[in-house]
Amino acid sequence: MKLHYRHYGSGPVLIILHGLYGSSDNWITIAKQLQEHYTVLLPDLRNHGASPHTPSHTYEEMANDLFAFYAETKTDDAFLIGHSMGGKVAMRFAAEHPEKVNRLMIIDIAPKNYLAGDRSFKHIRQHELILKLLEHPDLSKYHSRSELDHYFSSKIKEESLRLFLLKNIHRTHGGIFEWKINAKVLRDTFHAIVSEMDQSWFEERMPITAYPVTFVRGLNSEYVSNDDWKEIQKIYPEAKLVDFEGAGHWLHAEQPSRLVAAILEKV
Repeated sequence: MKLHYRHYGSGPVLIILHGLYGSSDNWITIAKQLQEHYTVLLPDLRNHGASPHTPSHTYEEMANDLFAFYAETKTDDAFLIGHSMGGKVAMRFAAEHPEKVNRLMIIDIAPKNYLAGDRSFKHIRQHELILKLLEHPDLSKYHSRSELDHYFSSKIKEESLRLFLLKNIHRTHGGIFEWKINAKVLRDTFHAIVSEMDQSWFEERMPITAYPVTFVRGLNSEYVSNDDWKEIQKIYPEAKLVDFEGAGHWLHAEQPSRLVAAILEKV
């Protein structure tokens, strides 16, 4: 599969993989701050952004897409960064192709099954709410973004999350609103997205020490707990942990300058 991507700067290659419902658009601000130091490549993963929509959405497929992306961009090895779902893609790809990764950074995700154990995990409930919004409304009934925002605001009180989702809507040439993401496939594969790539996948591959690894987490997020970090260290015994106080799951939008500093190893 040929992924759509954005290209900034020059120098050593840095690839950033967005999360679920995200796209390369979400990382433009970060890329522009890094372009003096790196060639920054921002691909849209399958079923997101301007990349092709397909009837399936697995981590194996996304890692294979990334392998093809390396070939297309003539990238031998890269500093690979992944946020949320993109972080799981990055972990899988790096474990399977360590020679293609010179550094790995995983942002606010753990190699765990988020459906196991306590179902009250608030982010799963939030995702389930978003998935219902992906089923409804019929976007063709709306004539302006303000109308869409009004509808979304009745379902989601968090303005930043509403704006994030609205970025996934665009007008067709006929002037009708539609989702840029493949809403049906993402709904159908959601449980696999949040449950797969847990510690069991790494058992025959651990410990992993072939490349430096940094995990970044927002302390207002529940995605990477202290217990998760202990399990992560079994997989990546030399990994570094960077905490962002006052940041949640979308810390690249909340604290972009600090994330840039972490990428440049200035924190």
